[in-house]
Amino acid sequence: MSAQQNNPAQFSANKNQVVSLEKGRIPPQAIDIEEVVIGALLIDKSAVNDVVDILEAHCFYKDAHVWIYEAVKDLFGKSEPIDIITVATYLRKNGKIDAIGGEYYLAMLTQKVSSAAHIEYHARVILQKYLQRELIRISSEIINDAFDESTDVLELLDKAEDKLFQIAEGNIKKNYESSHSLIVQALKNIEDISKREGMSGIPSGFTKLDALISGWQPSDLVILAARPGMGKTAFVLSMARNMAVEHNAAVGVFSLEMSSVQLITRLISSETGLSSEKLRKGNLDDVEWNQLLTKVKTLENAPLFIDDTPALSVFDLRAKCRRLVAQHDVKIVIIDYLQLMTAGGSGGNREQEISTISRSLKSIAKELNIPVIALSQLSRAVETRGGNKRPQLSDLRESGAIEQDADIVSFIFRPEYYKIEEWEDGTPCAGQGEIIVAKHRNGGLDDIRLKFEGHMAKFSDLDEGDDFLGGEQLIGSSMNGDDYNPMGGGMSPNLEPGEDPF
Repeated sequence: MSAQQNNPAQFSANKNQVVSLEKGRIPPQAIDIEEVVIGALLIDKSAVNDVVDILEAHCFYKDAHVWIYEAVKDLFGKSEPIDIITVATYLRKNGKIDAIGGEYYLAMLTQKVSSAAHIEYHARVILQKYLQRELIRISSEIINDAFDESTDVLELLDKAEDKLFQIAEGNIKKNYESSHSLIVQALKNIEDISKREGMSGIPSGFTKLDALISGWQPSDLVILAARPGMGKTAFVLSMARNMAVEHNAAVGVFSLEMSSVQLITRLISSETGLSSEKLRKGNLDDVEWNQLLTKVKTLENAPLFIDDTPALSVFDLRAKCRRLVAQHDVKIVIIDYLQLMTAGGSGGNREQEISTISRSLKSIAKELNIPVIALSQLSRAVETRGGNKRPQLSDLRESGAIEQDADIVSFIFRPEYYKIEEWEDGTPCAGQGEIIVAKHRNGGLDDIRLKFEGHMAKFSDLDEGDDFLGGEQLIGSSMNGDDYNPMGGGMSPNLEPGEDPF
């Protein structure tokens, strides 16, 4: 007899040390529940309907269960019977029957359960264990990468958040889709569009623009470009207000130039009809105070989220957008403006950096399946041209990649900025702006005129008669605002050089 056997207390202590799992861990699993789910599938074919959208084969921990579930799904997809015999035949044909333990193991699984009553609940337990295992795996990869001195920290952060976001969405790895499933999705989308009277995207709130683009489309990158003072910020704020207030669509706005309070003050001016100058100075009479407090309530309840982080990098933007979509179901993102973003240490010259930012914005739109609208400056080539100041695609500043990556490229053009009094057709252009859709990957092109109210930094649909009367009235009223010079050649004297008043 050994010394350990002579000393039971010591033997017991040593044994506990040997079997202790304190320093060694078993991955999260639920083998018994896996057996119940597989058994239920073998005795009740209809049970597959309850779990096929929840579980993939790789969600199972035990290899035998992975192979059996693959057999069940394949038979289900072919509308063939699902029972011990058909599954065993399938596994035998694929050389897996001995690996799972033969027909005996299949028969034993069916004895584990009497019905498929709670199979959906059990399936979600298996999914939960799988997600736990994925979290452990991803965390281990992140730790290993973090110890690697050659790893770019910003890229690691983006990679880590991307993987965690995919787990949160329940889509760890997106596989290819068959034409059948895609056609089903497309038909459903067409049916939904028909119920919304042809509006397949997020409505901008501008009638003619929506008729052209059918609303801003999911996964599209939209570039809205103009020279300083044309009203880029005014246009997207008017649009954000329309989407959030009129259509209750959650909107995320990233303002890299103006503070969030400045932006919301502009929205208040637009909503209440009070000039920006009066709101800045607080010079309101009792009636105007009542008007302000009454109408501002509409904005208070609007699903509008503004982030004014300066010099935002594409890595930070991606992380913020993911959180906005996950937490607030944001349907569209607006960035003001592209040239103020950074590529997060991508290196290279400015043109390469802008190309990286442009590609990243398109990637964000596609990943989150939302439209991303990015404002952009135009080059000074517009100013140096002769009589025709209308912007064109070649005027996009710093990179041709912007035009290449964008699904829609549009420009804002206000002739009165250049002291032009009439449109080309001879109608007055005071108090008006034109949205020029110069590139539209999935539709037509057009030039759409809108009313522009400078004293409120607001765009709206052009009403009947605005060509002849509205512009003249607007010039008189808009002189109250510091930011707007309706017939001048540029910006107000109160603005700093290079500052975009709109």
